[in-house]
Amino acid sequence: MKTKNSQNAYNEETARQYISNDKPIINVSSEVEIQYNWIDGKRTDEVTSYKLYFTQEGVNPFAVKFIKKPSLPPFLSEVKFDKLEAIEIRSNVYFRSEGIRVVK
Repeated sequence: MKTKNSQNAYNEETARQYISNDKPIINVSSEVEIQYNWIDGKRTDEVTSYKLYFTQEGVNPFAVKFIKKPSLPPFLSEVKFDKLEAIEIRSNVYFRSEGIRVVK
């Protein structure tokens, strides 16, 4: 996702500029993607984070990083994030969250 402003730290305000609390957020991931640490151009076995993909009306699909492995929500289910934050780096936006839950 491309940026609207320039920030230098993850924060909830930046996330609110891109993702609306008024529209449903839909899971479009069919598996949890594992992110590994790389040293000297080689992948280690150390897991650094996990990634899932989501979409919302008016927004292209976007990735959200999780430090703790999240439970995979059912495909196309509506979800809510626990503390969604974003950071803008070189005209791109990156999201992270502490957790995720399915809306019933």
